[in-house]
Amino acid sequence: MTQAATLDRRSDAEQARLDAELIALVEHKITFNQVLGLKVQQLRPQFLVGFEMRPELVGHYHYGRLHGGVISATLDAMGGCALMLAIADKHAADDVEQVMHRFVKMGTIDLRVDFLRQGMGRHFVASAEVMRLGGRVGSTQMRLVNDEGTLIATAAAAYIVS
Repeated sequence: MTQAATLDRRSDAEQARLDAELIALVEHKITFNQVLGLKVQQLRPQFLVGFEMRPELVGHYHYGRLHGGVISATLDAMGGCALMLAIADKHAADDVEQVMHRFVKMGTIDLRVDFLRQGMGRHFVASAEVMRLGGRVGSTQMRLVNDEGTLIATAAAAYIVS
C-alpha cells in the first residue's frame, strides 16, 4: 500500500474502535433495538443482525407468530445499519467521532415491507444490501429469515443520510 493510500484509510486500531462503536450503537444506544433484542452477528462482508423469539414479540396470541411491527422495525433498523457501515467505508479517512457524527441526521423517509410468510421460528436473522448511497439519500433492500433459513419478509427503504 502506498503512503497516499494509507493516509486515505483509518488505521486497523481505529477501524476496530469504529466497529465496536457501531455494534454499541446498534445493540445499546438505539434503545428500541434493545426492546427487539437485536444483536450484531457479523459486520463484514455482510452486516447481519439476529434476535431470539420471545413472548413479548408475539403478534398472534394463538399461533405465537412474530408481530408484523417487529418485522418492520427490524428491517428498518437493518437498512439504517447497513447504510451506517457504507457511510463509514465511504469516509475511510474519518476517525470514529467524525463517522459517528455523520449518523446524527439519518432517518427513514420511505419503507415498504413485503410479508411473505408467517413469522414462525425460534431465531431470526436480518440482512441488508445498500443499493445506492448518494450525498443526501441512501436506499437499501433487506431480508428477514428464520432459524430454518425460510424467507419471512423483504423490504426496501430510503433514508436521509445528510
